[in-house]
Amino acid sequence: MEEVPLSAQFAVLAVLFVFSGFFAMAETAMMATNRHRLRHAAEQGHRGAQLAVALLAKVDRVISVILLGNTLINAAAAMVTGHIALTVFGQEKWALEAGTLFVTFCLLVFSEITPKIIGATYPDWLTPRISYVVAPLLRIAYPAIWFVNLFVAALLKLLHLQPEAGHEAPRLTPGELRSLVLESGQFVPSQHRSILINLFDLEHITVDDVMTPRGDIEAIDIEAPIEDIRAQLGTSFHTRVPVYRGDPGNIVGILHQRRLLSSALAGEFDREALDDELAEPYFVPTGTGIYAQLQFFRDNRQRMGLVVDEYGELLGLVTLEDIVEEIVGKFTTGMPGSTAESSWDAQGVAIVDGGHSLREVNRALGLSLPLEGPKTLNGLITEHLRDIPEVGVGLRIAGVAMEILQTENRRVKTVKLYRPATAKKPPGAS
Repeated sequence: MEEVPLSAQFAVLAVLFVFSGFFAMAETAMMATNRHRLRHAAEQGHRGAQLAVALLAKVDRVISVILLGNTLINAAAAMVTGHIALTVFGQEKWALEAGTLFVTFCLLVFSEITPKIIGATYPDWLTPRISYVVAPLLRIAYPAIWFVNLFVAALLKLLHLQPEAGHEAPRLTPGELRSLVLESGQFVPSQHRSILINLFDLEHITVDDVMTPRGDIEAIDIEAPIEDIRAQLGTSFHTRVPVYRGDPGNIVGILHQRRLLSSALAGEFDREALDDELAEPYFVPTGTGIYAQLQFFRDNRQRMGLVVDEYGELLGLVTLEDIVEEIVGKFTTGMPGSTAESSWDAQGVAIVDGGHSLREVNRALGLSLPLEGPKTLNGLITEHLRDIPEVGVGLRIAGVAMEILQTENRRVKTVKLYRPATAKKPPGAS
């Protein structure tokens, strides 16, 4: 080395620092890259992404070739620095110590910290491009890597840490996917993000959560006077109406009003014509999951089901629209006032119908009222008090202060809610 000019030695050292920095940046970028985004780019035909996906499938070999190259280059850099120190300072006792400090500083700045920060900041952009260099290096250095990994495998086996055959990185759980959607920010519009979040929540929802309670079902008594039936149909906002005989729990059929229209227009509307147009009711067991019910509706070509308990008692009514609204949000069609949304006013107060679903109240107001028991706000209050409250009664449930404003027919009709400090921002709100 004494015959090599000092400038050439510095040039060699600079090149070694560059290569060392490349390996450090490559390791950081490939470990930090978003593998799902990389896999998507590979499926779109991006050659660099395809190479990167193939390399990350054998990550142990990739790490081995990067560390092998980095270790060799760092050792060579230390040796060249020692020669430079001896050339510049001669046989001084502190020459090698000064060279050690110099090479340590340069390695930290140029070959470790700076390239690793770059790799961690732009991993998705760097990884496909780095793969064009790492892939051929892996093929060239494979014999050395195989030899080194023999000792690595033996050490891991000794420590009982060897990976299982076919071990893969864990897939994302539904909770992790939900967090990704929530953190998607500007990449996913707020309305689309809200729909995706609702899809994740459907796993824990049953027909009991979305059904119309028995007391709120608009139904027709087939034994009522024909003029009363005609008047009720004339003011109904529903296409399909349950029909019962005597007792509201004794459903005998479902009336599709459009089928009855031709008879009504021809002046032949009577109880017999009404009875002829009744379709057989479709019953749904309580506790049925929303996903399963959606498939049942499709398989049975139904759009409405009557929810019953284990004794056959009618509990409520669920429609295809109820399930779709749980995913995409409330529609503007239907009975006026039935889908009114509640919101906090400037004083932090909200007036809510007691018949509203607790899920809707939680979603609209950002609350965390318990969902394990009753499904409506009225049910939650009456269960909490174990009595039908009077107007003006105040209470607190799950940290939410409430005041009863109106009761009707042994039910809580209207409730005033006071916004707690723990209220969250409703999903999709700007």
